[in-house]
Amino acid sequence: MDAPALKTLLESVASGEVAVEEAVDLLKRLPYENLSYAHVDHHRPLRKGFPEVIFGEGKTADQIFGITKAMVSHGDTVMVTRISPEKAARLTAEYPEAAYHETARIWVHEKEGAANSQIGGILVIAAGTSDMPVAEEAVVTARTMGHHVDTLYDVGVSGIHRLLNYASLLAKAQVFVVVAGMEGTLPSVVGGLVDKPVIAVPTSVGYGASFGGVTALLAMLNSCASNVSVVNIDNGFGGGYVAALINALACRERNAGE
Repeated sequence: MDAPALKTLLESVASGEVAVEEAVDLLKRLPYENLSYAHVDHHRPLRKGFPEVIFGEGKTADQIFGITKAMVSHGDTVMVTRISPEKAARLTAEYPEAAYHETARIWVHEKEGAANSQIGGILVIAAGTSDMPVAEEAVVTARTMGHHVDTLYDVGVSGIHRLLNYASLLAKAQVFVVVAGMEGTLPSVVGGLVDKPVIAVPTSVGYGASFGGVTALLAMLNSCASNVSVVNIDNGFGGGYVAALINALACRERNAGE
């Protein structure tokens, strides 16, 4: 339940359209709902502006379904990250209106009336095609949170002229998510070209000396570009989430000044 839904409920109680007992029944699960294997945080949309996100890896299909059912019944948008096609199929059989983004490994069931992709300003850049699963995780996350996202893939430093051909696209963005494996240089390059926040996402893509993404992570942490911050290896979700928060703030400030 988000702030507009809570306001509508309270107004309905005040007008007599909803009985007090019914409102109490709806609100008693608001802090959290105990499913024995999970405490579903129904208060999170009010507290943070977006519902709890389910990390699908390591959970059984039944556990994911139980959490999803609790959230859908409460009117929340449900996003399940790192979920296999088999587990996603179980959810889609129950909720055919939902979407499974296979490359991103994210399943999304949007609450009724959700208006997404309305706020522009995020650009997700991937160094190579092999980095696309992590990049798409960032894209789907930010779009589900209500943001328009542009993408620019396979523009790594081994052919930097490819990136430089998109100067106009770089100039439009308010915040960047830059995804790279191997030596992890691309975020520093982008950071040196733009005056906006750059969220660097290292991936585990690379040969032996990349150490499963550690080389890219350390390179990004040691970036000489002062506008670069770094999330964990393969954490496209975290990069997309933070980008959405930054973009929302930028848009609010811009709208306030108009």
